[in-house]
Amino acid sequence: MSEGKGAAVLIDVLPQHQFDEGALGAYLSTHLDGFQGPAKVQQFQGGQSNPTFLVTDAAAARLVLRKKPPGKLLPSAHMIDREFRVMRALSATAAPVPDARLYCDDAAIIGTPFYVMDHIDGRILSDVALDGFSVEERAAIYDSMNETLAALHKVDWRAAGLGDFGKPEQYILRQVERWSKQFVATKGDSDIPAMERLMEWLPRAVPAGDETTIAHGDFRLGNLMLHKSEPRVVAILDWELATLGHPLSDLAYNCMAYHLPSGIKQFPGLVGVDLTGSGIPTEADYVSAYCRRTGRAGIPDWPYYLAFAFFRIAAICQGVYARALAGNAADRKALAYGEVARAAAETGWRFVSDRA
Repeated sequence: MSEGKGAAVLIDVLPQHQFDEGALGAYLSTHLDGFQGPAKVQQFQGGQSNPTFLVTDAAAARLVLRKKPPGKLLPSAHMIDREFRVMRALSATAAPVPDARLYCDDAAIIGTPFYVMDHIDGRILSDVALDGFSVEERAAIYDSMNETLAALHKVDWRAAGLGDFGKPEQYILRQVERWSKQFVATKGDSDIPAMERLMEWLPRAVPAGDETTIAHGDFRLGNLMLHKSEPRVVAILDWELATLGHPLSDLAYNCMAYHLPSGIKQFPGLVGVDLTGSGIPTEADYVSAYCRRTGRAGIPDWPYYLAFAFFRIAAICQGVYARALAGNAADRKALAYGEVARAAAETGWRFVSDRA
């Protein structure tokens, strides 16, 4: 892998996310084998929902801490206990995850519940065009991402102890209802006609048939950890939205980059990038590779799943924007997500407007 690509950006803990580092060090020293306080804490820049921190102990051992953000939160959001549970359950499967070490539900320690997991020395890439990488590296990274998603969806969720991790039916319809409510709760003065149309049409047009797998909910290149020197995935990150759900929702979400403009910092895409000879597969080839790995003959109603994916990201981005207005979003650039929400809804509606 090209040198210098994907290095994590660490910053001083933002004022709105500061907590008692002494209390954290004391707690971990008591409850986590091998941890030697005090704890030095830095924040990872870029998280939109649950603030994420690097914790280094006195022996230079490193952990990653995820916590709920401060402030008033929507009741079904920021479920870090679910993140912790699914990673623990997947640790013995073919789906690569960090080793989740400890969960603390006592808000008195640092102000909110949190968990810690092992730090992985790898790379996180947000640039889906993989500028600066070789043709061979791009091809290998995309193939590994595809293979990782297929591996996740082939996990026997019942055998992994996740039989009650979500309702195993009507995921698409329930997600449309959930995110419609979330959007209404966070829309404020925003006027997004395409979102209103999607909220009305999507529940009426859910494709026939149903499937259930573990659904990550936010599966994209930026939520994968790559090996520090090889073009392969070593861990799936950011499990906040995970549940039992329809696997094609993950695949469509993963393919949104093919329909987003390049150069957008909040959610970069591939529109405008010449894929010919780049090593990056076309959307059709990427979907075909997933189908081959999961035993599918094809995917009817693909435009519906893409519209659904853009609807979800529009609702998610609107929530980030609302938190920015309230002063507790985890990213300094979160105010820009208002326009991203609008653009995502408009893109989603274009996939199905001729069917409505």
